[in-house]
Amino acid sequence: MKFAIYHEKIMKKIPINRAALLCLCMIICTALLVKCIDHDVKNVAKADAAKDSTGFILYAGSATCAKCHKDIYDSAIHTQHYLTTRPASAEYIKGSFEQGKNFYAYAPNIVVAMEKSDSGFFEVGYFNGIAGISKRIDIVVGSGAKGQTYITRYKNKLYQLPVSYFTAANDWANSPEYPTHPVIFNRPITSRCLECHTTFVEKIPTPDHSQEEFSQNIIYGIDCEKCHGPGAKHVAYQTQNPKDAIARYIVNPAKFSRQQSLDLCGLCHGGKLDKTKPSFTFISGDKLSDYFQKSTLRVDSADIDVHGNQLGLLSISKCFKNSSTMTCITCHSPHDNERGKIELFSQRCISCHGNQKNHSYKMTAEIGSSIKENCIDCHMPLRPSKTITELLPGKTRPTAALIRSHHIAIYPEDTKKILAIFKLNKYDGHKHEALK
Repeated sequence: MKFAIYHEKIMKKIPINRAALLCLCMIICTALLVKCIDHDVKNVAKADAAKDSTGFILYAGSATCAKCHKDIYDSAIHTQHYLTTRPASAEYIKGSFEQGKNFYAYAPNIVVAMEKSDSGFFEVGYFNGIAGISKRIDIVVGSGAKGQTYITRYKNKLYQLPVSYFTAANDWANSPEYPTHPVIFNRPITSRCLECHTTFVEKIPTPDHSQEEFSQNIIYGIDCEKCHGPGAKHVAYQTQNPKDAIARYIVNPAKFSRQQSLDLCGLCHGGKLDKTKPSFTFISGDKLSDYFQKSTLRVDSADIDVHGNQLGLLSISKCFKNSSTMTCITCHSPHDNERGKIELFSQRCISCHGNQKNHSYKMTAEIGSSIKENCIDCHMPLRPSKTITELLPGKTRPTAALIRSHHIAIYPEDTKKILAIFKLNKYDGHKHEALK
Protein backbone atom coordinates (compact mmCIF):
# COMPACT_ATOMS: atom_id res chain seq x y z
CA MET A 1 0.00 0.00 0.00
CA LYS A 2 2.79 2.42 0.94
CA PHE A 3 4.48 1.71 -2.41
CA ALA A 4 1.22 2.45 -4.30
CA ILE A 5 0.80 5.83 -2.52
CA TYR A 6 4.45 6.75 -3.07
CA HIS A 7 4.17 5.76 -6.77
CA GLU A 8 1.05 7.93 -7.18
CA LYS A 9 2.79 10.99 -5.69
CA ILE A 10 5.75 10.58 -7.97
CA MET A 11 3.57 10.20 -11.07
CA LYS A 12 1.65 13.40 -10.25
CA LYS A 13 4.91 15.36 -10.42
CA ILE A 14 5.77 14.02 -13.90
CA PRO A 15 3.77 15.22 -16.93
CA ILE A 16 2.88 12.20 -19.03
CA ASN A 17 1.92 11.83 -22.67
CA ARG A 18 -0.55 8.94 -22.61
CA ALA A 19 0.20 7.90 -26.20
CA ALA A 20 3.93 7.82 -25.47
CA LEU A 21 3.29 5.81 -22.34
CA LEU A 22 1.16 3.32 -24.23
CA CYS A 23 3.90 2.99 -26.88
CA LEU A 24 6.55 2.44 -24.22
CA CYS A 25 4.47 -0.29 -22.55
CA MET A 26 3.99 -2.06 -25.87
CA ILE A 27 7.74 -1.98 -26.59
CA ILE A 28 8.57 -3.37 -23.14
CA CYS A 29 5.96 -6.12 -23.45
CA THR A 30 7.18 -7.07 -26.92
CA ALA A 31 10.79 -7.23 -25.72
CA LEU A 32 9.81 -9.42 -22.78
CA LEU A 33 7.78 -11.69 -25.04
CA VAL A 34 10.68 -12.10 -27.48
CA LYS A 35 13.00 -12.85 -24.58
CA CYS A 36 10.59 -15.48 -23.28
CA ILE A 37 10.24 -17.07 -26.72
CA ASP A 38 14.02 -17.15 -27.16
CA HIS A 39 14.32 -18.69 -23.71
CA ASP A 40 11.70 -21.31 -24.55
CA VAL A 41 13.33 -22.19 -27.87
CA LYS A 42 16.70 -22.47 -26.12
CA ASN A 43 15.25 -24.74 -23.49
CA VAL A 44 13.44 -26.99 -25.94
CA ALA A 45 16.74 -28.63 -26.89
CA LYS A 46 17.78 -28.75 -23.24
CA ALA A 47 14.57 -30.49 -22.24
CA ASP A 48 14.99 -32.99 -25.07
CA ALA A 49 18.46 -33.89 -23.84
CA ALA A 50 17.03 -35.25 -20.58
CA LYS A 51 14.70 -38.17 -19.85
CA ASP A 52 10.97 -38.10 -19.44
CA SER A 53 9.19 -39.39 -16.34
CA THR A 54 9.44 -42.99 -17.56
CA GLY A 55 13.20 -42.82 -18.08
CA PHE A 56 12.96 -42.67 -21.87
CA ILE A 57 15.84 -40.78 -23.50
CA LEU A 58 14.33 -38.15 -25.75
CA TYR A 59 16.41 -38.85 -28.84
CA ALA A 60 14.73 -40.12 -31.97
CA GLY A 61 17.66 -41.73 -33.83
CA SER A 62 18.57 -41.12 -37.46
CA ALA A 63 16.44 -44.01 -38.72
CA THR A 64 13.42 -42.04 -37.51
CA CYS A 65 14.75 -38.87 -39.15
CA ALA A 66 15.02 -40.82 -42.42
CA LYS A 67 11.26 -41.28 -42.61
CA CYS A 68 10.86 -37.62 -43.54
CA HIS A 69 14.39 -36.70 -44.63
CA LYS A 70 15.41 -39.76 -46.63
CA ASP A 71 17.62 -38.04 -49.20
CA ILE A 72 19.67 -36.27 -46.54
CA TYR A 73 19.89 -39.45 -44.47
CA ASP A 74 20.98 -41.58 -47.43
CA SER A 75 23.80 -39.14 -48.09
CA ALA A 76 24.84 -38.50 -44.47
CA ILE A 77 25.36 -42.18 -43.59
CA HIS A 78 28.36 -42.25 -45.91
CA THR A 79 30.18 -39.39 -44.20
CA GLN A 80 33.20 -39.80 -41.92
CA HIS A 81 31.20 -38.08 -39.19
CA TYR A 82 28.46 -40.70 -39.26
CA LEU A 83 31.02 -43.53 -39.38
CA THR A 84 33.25 -42.25 -36.60
CA THR A 85 31.80 -44.91 -34.26
CA ARG A 86 29.88 -48.02 -35.18
CA PRO A 87 29.06 -51.32 -33.46
CA ALA A 88 31.70 -53.93 -34.30
CA SER A 89 30.98 -55.89 -37.47
CA ALA A 90 32.79 -57.09 -40.59
CA GLU A 91 31.21 -54.17 -42.45
CA TYR A 92 33.02 -51.59 -40.33
CA ILE A 93 36.31 -53.19 -39.21
CA LYS A 94 38.86 -52.42 -41.93
CA GLY A 95 41.83 -54.61 -40.97
CA SER A 96 42.46 -58.15 -42.14
CA PHE A 97 41.59 -61.23 -40.06
CA GLU A 98 43.27 -63.53 -42.58
CA GLN A 99 45.77 -65.93 -41.04
CA GLY A 100 49.27 -64.47 -41.25
CA LYS A 101 47.96 -60.91 -41.65
CA ASN A 102 45.95 -60.71 -38.47
CA PHE A 103 48.49 -59.97 -35.75
CA TYR A 104 50.79 -57.37 -34.28
CA ALA A 105 54.04 -58.60 -32.71
CA TYR A 106 55.32 -56.60 -29.76
CA ALA A 107 58.20 -59.04 -29.37
CA PRO A 108 58.98 -62.48 -30.82
CA ASN A 109 57.11 -64.11 -27.96
CA ILE A 110 54.44 -61.44 -27.37
CA VAL A 111 51.73 -61.17 -30.02
CA VAL A 112 48.23 -59.74 -30.17
CA ALA A 113 46.11 -61.48 -32.79
CA MET A 114 42.91 -60.21 -34.37
CA GLU A 115 40.49 -63.14 -34.41
CA LYS A 116 36.85 -63.68 -35.27
CA SER A 117 34.35 -66.35 -34.36
CA ASP A 118 30.61 -66.86 -34.33
CA SER A 119 30.45 -64.77 -31.17
CA GLY A 120 32.24 -61.72 -32.58
CA PHE A 121 35.64 -60.11 -33.15
CA PHE A 122 38.45 -60.27 -30.59
CA GLU A 123 41.93 -59.07 -29.75
CA VAL A 124 43.78 -62.02 -28.23
CA GLY A 125 47.10 -61.71 -26.42
CA TYR A 126 49.59 -64.59 -26.81
CA PHE A 127 52.73 -65.24 -24.77
CA ASN A 128 55.01 -67.94 -26.15
CA GLY A 129 52.18 -69.10 -28.38
CA ILE A 130 49.70 -69.52 -25.52
CA ALA A 131 46.59 -67.33 -25.38
CA GLY A 132 46.58 -65.38 -22.14
CA ILE A 133 43.90 -62.75 -22.58
CA SER A 134 41.01 -62.24 -24.99
CA LYS A 135 38.86 -59.12 -25.29
CA ARG A 136 35.88 -58.70 -27.53
CA ILE A 137 35.75 -55.71 -29.90
CA ASP A 138 32.45 -54.01 -29.12
CA ILE A 139 32.84 -50.57 -30.72
CA VAL A 140 34.78 -49.42 -33.79
CA VAL A 141 36.16 -45.87 -33.51
CA GLY A 142 37.09 -44.14 -36.76
CA SER A 143 35.71 -44.31 -40.28
CA GLY A 144 38.93 -45.85 -41.57
CA ALA A 145 39.87 -42.79 -43.63
CA LYS A 146 43.05 -42.50 -41.56
CA GLY A 147 42.68 -45.44 -39.23
CA GLN A 148 40.59 -47.09 -36.55
CA THR A 149 40.88 -48.05 -32.94
CA TYR A 150 38.66 -50.41 -30.96
CA ILE A 151 36.78 -50.43 -27.67
CA THR A 152 35.83 -53.32 -25.45
CA ARG A 153 33.16 -53.30 -22.75
CA TYR A 154 33.59 -54.87 -19.34
CA LYS A 155 30.34 -54.63 -17.40
CA ASN A 156 29.59 -50.90 -17.62
CA LYS A 157 33.14 -49.75 -18.28
CA LEU A 158 34.77 -49.12 -21.66
CA TYR A 159 38.43 -49.68 -22.55
CA GLN A 160 40.58 -49.03 -25.60
CA LEU A 161 42.33 -52.12 -26.97
CA PRO A 162 46.07 -52.19 -27.74
CA VAL A 163 45.97 -52.88 -31.49
CA SER A 164 44.54 -50.41 -34.01
CA TYR A 165 44.38 -50.27 -37.80
CA PHE A 166 46.50 -47.76 -39.75
CA THR A 167 45.05 -47.06 -43.17
CA ALA A 168 48.16 -45.58 -44.83
CA ALA A 169 50.06 -48.84 -44.23
CA ASN A 170 46.99 -51.12 -44.55
CA ASP A 171 48.27 -52.88 -41.46
CA TRP A 172 47.66 -53.41 -37.77
CA ALA A 173 49.58 -51.09 -35.44
CA ASN A 174 50.03 -50.31 -31.78
CA SER A 175 47.29 -47.91 -30.70
CA PRO A 176 48.28 -44.20 -30.52
CA GLU A 177 50.45 -43.45 -27.48
CA TYR A 178 49.76 -46.91 -26.10
CA PRO A 179 52.54 -48.56 -24.05
CA THR A 180 54.37 -51.45 -25.70
CA HIS A 181 55.81 -52.95 -22.50
CA PRO A 182 53.80 -54.25 -20.83
CA VAL A 183 51.00 -54.78 -23.34
CA ILE A 184 47.77 -53.71 -21.65
CA PHE A 185 44.09 -54.09 -22.53
CA ASN A 186 42.61 -51.61 -20.06
CA ARG A 187 43.08 -47.97 -21.08
CA PRO A 188 39.83 -46.33 -19.83
CA ILE A 189 37.53 -44.54 -22.26
CA THR A 190 36.08 -41.30 -20.90
CA SER A 191 32.87 -39.43 -21.62
CA ARG A 192 34.90 -36.65 -23.26
CA CYS A 193 36.29 -39.20 -25.75
CA LEU A 194 32.77 -40.38 -26.50
CA GLU A 195 31.39 -36.85 -26.76
CA CYS A 196 33.36 -36.32 -29.98
CA HIS A 197 32.77 -39.76 -31.47
CA THR A 198 29.12 -40.37 -30.65
CA THR A 199 25.91 -38.39 -30.59
CA PHE A 200 24.92 -39.59 -27.13
CA VAL A 201 25.99 -42.13 -24.52
CA GLU A 202 24.12 -42.48 -21.26
CA LYS A 203 26.45 -42.19 -18.28
CA ILE A 204 25.71 -44.21 -15.16
CA PRO A 205 26.25 -42.34 -11.86
CA THR A 206 29.32 -43.59 -9.98
CA PRO A 207 31.08 -42.61 -6.74
CA ASP A 208 33.34 -39.57 -7.03
CA HIS A 209 36.74 -40.12 -8.68
CA SER A 210 35.87 -43.63 -9.84
CA GLN A 211 36.09 -44.71 -13.48
CA GLU A 212 33.15 -43.60 -15.58
CA GLU A 213 30.49 -46.15 -16.46
CA PHE A 214 28.09 -46.19 -19.39
CA SER A 215 24.84 -47.94 -20.21
CA GLN A 216 24.08 -49.65 -23.51
CA ASN A 217 22.11 -46.56 -24.63
CA ILE A 218 24.43 -45.29 -27.37
CA ILE A 219 23.70 -43.29 -30.50
CA TYR A 220 26.72 -44.11 -32.64
CA GLY A 221 28.55 -41.63 -34.83
CA ILE A 222 27.94 -37.95 -35.34
CA ASP A 223 24.29 -38.38 -36.18
CA CYS A 224 21.50 -35.99 -37.15
CA GLU A 225 20.79 -35.06 -33.54
CA LYS A 226 24.36 -34.02 -32.77
CA CYS A 227 23.83 -30.91 -34.88
CA HIS A 228 20.04 -30.57 -34.85
CA GLY A 229 19.49 -31.37 -31.18
CA PRO A 230 17.55 -34.29 -29.66
CA GLY A 231 14.52 -34.83 -31.86
CA ALA A 232 11.96 -37.05 -30.12
CA LYS A 233 9.68 -34.10 -29.32
CA HIS A 234 10.06 -32.84 -32.88
CA VAL A 235 9.06 -36.22 -34.29
CA ALA A 236 6.09 -36.53 -31.94
CA TYR A 237 4.83 -33.04 -32.71
CA GLN A 238 5.26 -33.21 -36.50
CA THR A 239 3.62 -36.65 -36.58
CA GLN A 240 0.59 -35.31 -34.75
CA ASN A 241 0.58 -32.06 -36.77
CA PRO A 242 1.59 -33.03 -40.30
CA LYS A 243 0.18 -29.83 -41.84
CA ASP A 244 2.38 -27.55 -39.73
CA ALA A 245 5.12 -26.53 -42.17
CA ILE A 246 7.22 -24.91 -39.44
CA ALA A 247 9.68 -27.34 -37.85
CA ARG A 248 9.06 -27.37 -34.11
CA TYR A 249 11.25 -28.63 -31.25
CA ILE A 250 14.35 -28.97 -33.41
CA VAL A 251 17.51 -26.93 -33.98
CA ASN A 252 18.29 -25.53 -37.45
CA PRO A 253 22.05 -24.79 -37.65
CA ALA A 254 21.50 -23.01 -40.99
CA LYS A 255 20.02 -20.14 -38.95
CA PHE A 256 22.93 -19.94 -36.50
CA SER A 257 25.04 -16.88 -35.97
CA ARG A 258 28.64 -17.24 -37.06
CA GLN A 259 29.78 -17.87 -33.49
CA GLN A 260 27.11 -20.48 -32.84
CA SER A 261 28.18 -22.36 -35.96
CA LEU A 262 31.85 -22.22 -34.96
CA ASP A 263 31.04 -23.31 -31.41
CA LEU A 264 29.15 -26.36 -32.68
CA CYS A 265 32.09 -27.52 -34.80
CA GLY A 266 34.55 -26.42 -32.12
CA LEU A 267 33.08 -28.91 -29.65
CA CYS A 268 35.13 -31.60 -31.40
CA HIS A 269 37.40 -29.65 -33.74
CA GLY A 270 38.54 -26.99 -31.27
CA GLY A 271 41.52 -28.75 -29.73
CA LYS A 272 42.01 -29.82 -26.15
CA LEU A 273 39.18 -28.36 -24.11
CA ASP A 274 38.85 -28.66 -20.35
CA LYS A 275 35.19 -29.11 -19.54
CA THR A 276 33.47 -27.20 -16.77
CA LYS A 277 30.19 -29.10 -17.13
CA PRO A 278 29.48 -32.80 -17.77
CA SER A 279 29.90 -34.24 -21.25
CA PHE A 280 26.78 -34.39 -23.44
CA THR A 281 25.25 -31.35 -21.76
CA PHE A 282 26.35 -29.02 -24.57
CA ILE A 283 23.57 -28.83 -27.15
CA SER A 284 23.79 -27.42 -30.65
CA GLY A 285 23.28 -23.65 -30.41
CA ASP A 286 24.92 -23.27 -26.99
CA LYS A 287 27.99 -21.17 -26.23
CA LEU A 288 31.07 -23.37 -26.02
CA SER A 289 32.54 -21.06 -23.37
CA ASP A 290 29.67 -21.98 -21.05
CA TYR A 291 30.86 -25.61 -20.99
CA PHE A 292 34.64 -25.48 -21.44
CA GLN A 293 37.56 -23.39 -20.23
CA LYS A 294 39.27 -21.21 -22.78
CA SER A 295 42.56 -22.62 -24.08
CA THR A 296 45.69 -20.98 -22.68
CA LEU A 297 47.85 -22.18 -25.58
CA ARG A 298 49.58 -19.57 -27.71
CA VAL A 299 47.65 -19.27 -30.95
CA ASP A 300 50.27 -20.29 -33.47
CA SER A 301 50.21 -22.93 -36.19
CA ALA A 302 53.23 -24.66 -34.63
CA ASP A 303 51.27 -25.25 -31.42
CA ILE A 304 48.11 -26.58 -33.07
CA ASP A 305 47.77 -30.16 -34.24
CA VAL A 306 46.22 -30.75 -37.65
CA HIS A 307 43.99 -33.40 -36.07
CA GLY A 308 41.32 -32.27 -33.63
CA ASN A 309 41.92 -28.52 -33.82
CA GLN A 310 40.98 -27.58 -37.35
CA LEU A 311 39.10 -24.59 -35.94
CA GLY A 312 42.24 -23.28 -34.24
CA LEU A 313 44.15 -23.43 -37.52
CA LEU A 314 41.31 -21.89 -39.49
CA SER A 315 41.04 -19.02 -37.00
CA ILE A 316 44.61 -17.86 -37.69
CA SER A 317 44.10 -17.96 -41.46
CA LYS A 318 43.93 -14.70 -43.39
CA CYS A 319 40.81 -15.94 -45.21
CA PHE A 320 39.01 -16.33 -41.89
CA LYS A 321 40.25 -13.10 -40.35
CA ASN A 322 39.21 -11.04 -43.37
CA SER A 323 35.72 -12.50 -43.47
CA SER A 324 32.75 -11.71 -41.28
CA THR A 325 30.80 -14.80 -42.36
CA MET A 326 33.27 -17.66 -42.97
CA THR A 327 32.62 -20.79 -40.91
CA CYS A 328 33.43 -24.50 -41.29
CA ILE A 329 30.33 -25.09 -43.42
CA THR A 330 31.41 -22.40 -45.87
CA CYS A 331 33.64 -25.11 -47.31
CA HIS A 332 32.19 -28.34 -45.89
CA SER A 333 28.76 -29.83 -46.54
CA PRO A 334 27.86 -31.74 -43.33
CA HIS A 335 25.40 -33.99 -45.15
CA ASP A 336 27.73 -35.20 -47.92
CA ASN A 337 30.86 -37.30 -48.19
CA GLU A 338 33.17 -34.96 -50.09
CA ARG A 339 36.44 -36.51 -49.05
CA GLY A 340 39.12 -36.29 -51.74
CA LYS A 341 37.07 -34.01 -54.00
CA ILE A 342 39.86 -31.48 -54.42
CA GLU A 343 38.32 -29.74 -57.40
CA LEU A 344 35.04 -29.24 -55.54
CA PHE A 345 36.79 -27.60 -52.59
CA SER A 346 38.91 -25.54 -54.97
CA GLN A 347 35.78 -24.15 -56.59
CA ARG A 348 34.66 -23.01 -53.16
CA CYS A 349 37.99 -21.21 -52.75
CA ILE A 350 37.50 -19.58 -56.14
CA SER A 351 34.00 -18.41 -55.21
CA CYS A 352 35.75 -15.91 -52.93
CA HIS A 353 39.10 -15.64 -54.72
CA GLY A 354 38.04 -14.81 -58.25
CA ASN A 355 39.57 -12.03 -60.25
CA GLN A 356 38.77 -9.35 -57.73
CA LYS A 357 41.58 -6.97 -56.90
CA ASN A 358 44.15 -8.50 -54.51
CA HIS A 359 42.20 -11.77 -54.33
CA SER A 360 42.99 -13.46 -57.64
CA TYR A 361 45.10 -16.60 -58.05
CA LYS A 362 48.49 -15.37 -59.18
CA MET A 363 50.15 -18.48 -60.58
CA THR A 364 47.87 -18.91 -63.57
CA ALA A 365 50.70 -17.96 -65.95
CA GLU A 366 52.83 -20.87 -64.69
CA ILE A 367 50.15 -23.48 -64.19
CA GLY A 368 47.39 -22.46 -66.58
CA SER A 369 43.69 -23.13 -66.15
CA SER A 370 44.42 -26.28 -64.12
CA ILE A 371 45.04 -24.02 -61.15
CA LYS A 372 41.27 -23.85 -60.72
CA GLU A 373 41.20 -27.60 -60.09
CA ASN A 374 43.50 -27.60 -57.09
CA CYS A 375 44.05 -24.75 -54.66
CA ILE A 376 44.33 -27.21 -51.80
CA ASP A 377 47.75 -28.83 -52.18
CA CYS A 378 49.49 -25.46 -52.18
CA HIS A 379 47.42 -23.65 -49.55
CA MET A 380 46.26 -26.51 -47.28
CA PRO A 381 49.03 -29.11 -47.57
CA LEU A 382 49.14 -32.46 -45.83
CA ARG A 383 50.91 -32.32 -42.48
CA PRO A 384 51.84 -35.07 -39.97
CA SER A 385 49.57 -35.28 -36.94
CA LYS A 386 51.09 -35.18 -33.49
CA THR A 387 48.24 -37.22 -32.01
CA ILE A 388 47.37 -39.81 -34.66
CA THR A 389 50.65 -41.69 -34.58
CA GLU A 390 50.87 -45.47 -34.62
CA LEU A 391 53.77 -47.83 -34.19
CA LEU A 392 53.89 -50.15 -37.19
CA PRO A 393 55.42 -53.65 -37.14
CA GLY A 394 59.22 -53.59 -37.10
CA LYS A 395 59.43 -49.85 -36.50
CA THR A 396 61.02 -48.12 -33.53
CA ARG A 397 59.29 -44.78 -34.03
CA PRO A 398 55.58 -44.12 -34.55
CA THR A 399 54.33 -43.16 -38.01
CA ALA A 400 52.11 -40.08 -38.17
CA ALA A 401 48.93 -39.86 -40.19
CA LEU A 402 48.97 -37.08 -42.80
CA ILE A 403 46.08 -34.66 -42.47
CA ARG A 404 45.14 -31.47 -44.28
CA SER A 405 46.22 -28.33 -42.48
CA HIS A 406 43.35 -25.92 -42.00
CA HIS A 407 45.77 -23.03 -41.68
CA ILE A 408 45.04 -21.59 -45.12
CA ALA A 409 48.25 -19.84 -46.11
CA ILE A 410 51.13 -19.69 -48.59
CA TYR A 411 53.52 -22.62 -48.25
CA PRO A 412 56.52 -21.91 -50.55
CA GLU A 413 58.09 -25.39 -50.28
CA ASP A 414 54.86 -27.19 -51.09
CA THR A 415 54.23 -24.82 -53.99
CA LYS A 416 57.69 -25.60 -55.38
CA LYS A 417 56.86 -29.31 -55.33
CA ILE A 418 53.62 -28.70 -57.20
CA LEU A 419 55.40 -26.61 -59.83
CA ALA A 420 58.07 -29.28 -60.27
CA ILE A 421 55.40 -31.91 -60.86
CA PHE A 422 53.67 -29.64 -63.37
CA LYS A 423 56.90 -29.13 -65.27
CA LEU A 424 57.36 -32.88 -65.49
CA ASN A 425 53.79 -33.15 -66.79
CA LYS A 426 53.08 -35.72 -64.10
CA TYR A 427 50.64 -33.78 -62.03
CA ASP A 428 46.96 -34.59 -62.13
CA GLY A 429 44.96 -32.00 -60.22
CA HIS A 430 42.43 -34.66 -59.25
CA LYS A 431 45.06 -36.89 -57.60
CA HIS A 432 46.22 -34.88 -54.63
CA GLU A 433 47.81 -37.96 -53.07
CA ALA A 434 50.75 -37.31 -55.43
CA LEU A 435 52.41 -35.17 -52.78
CA LYS A 436 52.62 -37.99 -50.29
